[in-house]
Amino acid sequence: MARDRVYLDWNATTPLRPEARAAMLAAWDLAGNPSSVHAEGRQARRLVEDARHLVATAVSGDSRNVIFTSGGTEANVLALTPGLFRKPGAPAGRLIVSAVEHASVLSGGRFADDAIEVLGVGRDGVVDPEQLRAMLATGGPALVSVMLANNETGALQPVAAIADIVHQAGGLLHVDAVQALGKIPIDIKALRADLLTVSAHKIGGPKGAGALVLADGVSGLDALLRGGGQELGRRAGTENVAGIAGFGAAVKAAITSLSEMQRIAGLRQQLEIGLRQIRGTVVFSEGVARLPNTILFGAAGLRAETAVIGFDLEGIAVSSGSACSSGKVQPSHVLEAMGYGPEVTKSAVRLSLGWSSTETDVNRCLEAWRKLSSTLLKHSDETLLERF
Repeated sequence: MARDRVYLDWNATTPLRPEARAAMLAAWDLAGNPSSVHAEGRQARRLVEDARHLVATAVSGDSRNVIFTSGGTEANVLALTPGLFRKPGAPAGRLIVSAVEHASVLSGGRFADDAIEVLGVGRDGVVDPEQLRAMLATGGPALVSVMLANNETGALQPVAAIADIVHQAGGLLHVDAVQALGKIPIDIKALRADLLTVSAHKIGGPKGAGALVLADGVSGLDALLRGGGQELGRRAGTENVAGIAGFGAAVKAAITSLSEMQRIAGLRQQLEIGLRQIRGTVVFSEGVARLPNTILFGAAGLRAETAVIGFDLEGIAVSSGSACSSGKVQPSHVLEAMGYGPEVTKSAVRLSLGWSSTETDVNRCLEAWRKLSSTLLKHSDETLLERF
């Protein structure tokens, strides 16, 4: 009899929480448009506004500053608009992004290609705030985008320190917090972020729902979708009531159970100890603060695409990194930004845990890796870092 599958790809997407499913089913039974003034419309509007309050509370923001979108990518593109700098003496189009950002940020949103500047990271995957300070010393204020937690390595960025530097230079800071929500506490005020992106399907909500949260006083945001007055004119189109309701229920459950991440961190530690017992295995960004659920590892001679298939055949779902490349296994741009060569960037495998992960899952994964490593590693007498 086949064993149950083990899901270790929570950073790509999470299972739907029961609370989110129930909220969505209830929303689908409502006929009203949330922009209508009759009783049915007001019922739908109440679901949207309740969810808006829950999302705002989860990041210590203000409900009036939450803009619902179709997901993290749309929220990022909405945030990256030159219109934020429509003030006397401010430039119209300078954007600085870290080299390890999500593809939707690296592409620059609505900024011109020649207006995008890339902020490097160290070997540990963390931004150097002083490098950013040097970049901002010339050229005038900028919109800067640095993620709170990396989706591949789990490395946390010094966002509050970055915010101080950006604000001292007269700029604004956008923070992609998609991977961090539900895993670590988030406070938009403490981070001093001006714009913050979150998404539902990373915390047990539905795919296709996200939000951009603004700090108080941020204005000049150009609507990406126009033609209606929804979201206070900042995002046209009838709201996805069921998706938004599911988002609200998921974020409430995620924040309520945030202490569960202590248990998850323990499982991650067990995984890392077991991985390191296999000759040549390297865990990336292990020396810096990381998300409690994320491991990115590699080994000399390993090919990520082969490893992902091998794990799958063993009944274990893992990833080679970001799940935003149409299912293609590609070299990690994050490891490339960290200064690693092609052999390393092609070797990375990501393991990410979630609320239903167990010690049995960890043991199954390690059992599979011991089996796979004996056949997949061509240079078992070397370590990845010794070669590169």
